[in-house]
Amino acid sequence: MKEIIEHKGLIKSIIRKLTGSYNEDIEQEVYIKTWRNLKNYHEEGKLSQWIAAITANVCRDFFKSRQYKMQNAQLSDEEVLDNLSVENRQDEIIDAKMRQKIILKAVDSLPRKLRDVIVWYEFEEMSYETIAKKAGVPVGTVRSRLSNARKILSEKLQFLKGE
Repeated sequence: MKEIIEHKGLIKSIIRKLTGSYNEDIEQEVYIKTWRNLKNYHEEGKLSQWIAAITANVCRDFFKSRQYKMQNAQLSDEEVLDNLSVENRQDEIIDAKMRQKIILKAVDSLPRKLRDVIVWYEFEEMSYETIAKKAGVPVGTVRSRLSNARKILSEKLQFLKGE
């Protein structure tokens, strides 16, 4: 439980960003869900990323909740639309950043030869020929390494495809 409490600032920050204010009920729900699911956490990523994902999900659940809908029932239609558009953009930004961190971590975990080829090709947009010269290998080897790197990444990131 100590490792969860160490992320209290992160949890509060995400709640404020997503909901626009601090909400103690959401924070408590995050602690409960994190504690209940701690046995399911596998050290494939940082604990802080996992807790951040749980916090974002609890915030999303809050927006779907009856309590939130009752609070917003008193707002005008225009105010509700403004709130929803801001919330959706915040969700999208957080989701994109989390996905990016997960993908970069997976790329970093590749063997050096595969990692270099995928980084040069996908991120630095080098051609097969340029990569072959830089690595000192034939173009066919570059293609093979790129294919192997993609296959490994596809397996490691399979869970992202379902989102």
